[in-house]
Amino acid sequence: MQLLDVDNLRVRFTTPDGDVTAVNNMTFSLKAGETLGLVGESGSGKSQTAFALMGLLAKNGIIEGSARFEGQNILALSEAELNRIRAQKIAMIFQDPMTSLNPYMKVGPQLMEVLKLHKGMSKKEAFEESVKMLDAVKIPEARKRMSMYPHEFSGGMRQRVMIAMALLCRPKLLIADEPTTALDVTVQAQIMELLNELKTEFNTAIIMITHDLGVVAGICDKVLVMYAGRTMEYGTTNEVFYDPRHPYSRGLLAAIPRLDTQGETLPTIPGNPPNLLSLPQGCPFQERCPHVIPPCQQEAPPLESFGEGRQKACFWTPDNPVNTSGREVAA
Repeated sequence: MQLLDVDNLRVRFTTPDGDVTAVNNMTFSLKAGETLGLVGESGSGKSQTAFALMGLLAKNGIIEGSARFEGQNILALSEAELNRIRAQKIAMIFQDPMTSLNPYMKVGPQLMEVLKLHKGMSKKEAFEESVKMLDAVKIPEARKRMSMYPHEFSGGMRQRVMIAMALLCRPKLLIADEPTTALDVTVQAQIMELLNELKTEFNTAIIMITHDLGVVAGICDKVLVMYAGRTMEYGTTNEVFYDPRHPYSRGLLAAIPRLDTQGETLPTIPGNPPNLLSLPQGCPFQERCPHVIPPCQQEAPPLESFGEGRQKACFWTPDNPVNTSGREVAA
């Protein structure tokens, strides 16, 4: 049984210049203990997808479609009903922990507040449970750290505090919005290892929002590639990495630096993402795509299934699919 079923999710914003569609007919599903990576350049709609699921859109945001969590459409819930689900069943790790944590409060009371509000724990019970969770995310001297302020923690430690706060109520779904963006490579690896361990221990499903494909390779079971609010390609991580079928997916993978090449120019995707207020007719990626064919300029390609559980929105079909190692793979 699926834990989360998102069907034709559409998010648009009313602005003085016109309506902006940030997420366009997004469809995906997620099982318990499974990790889905939402990848794409900045402005592709990744974070707005998460905010829509959490009920955290700006006031000018309008949602259409459905998102069934344990069979219940969470997009149709009231604010009070959403508050009962948020933190208890669905939690989110935000991109910048320094702006998410209250700088005027010690870390301990911020953690304890979650348990007192959602679990009805006493102050003493909440304190002990918070210490256990800080231990679980591998923060040394957890009991001592409860009486420290956020600015006394390193960037990696603050991110661990945010992960601990998100996991306090043992949520069934964890949404991580670029949790490693501001961290160095070593700390990134530690955070990814930690999330993998917590996923195994608590059987938590994770939606990982990132533009770092290295992060995706290390933790995700499935990948959904987004561009201009649309799904470009969807499949398992191995399928998308070793047999990418969309030119945008190929461009993202080709731009990853490789350790076995030296002195070569790093490939890039030419141009910039389109203005969502004035999308081109046809495929939104056509102006940057090396494989444009006439249909691409006339209509947006529909999201079609191919193979087992794979999808792509592209009229072009590669004759000889090539993986990221440069070796040919079966079509």
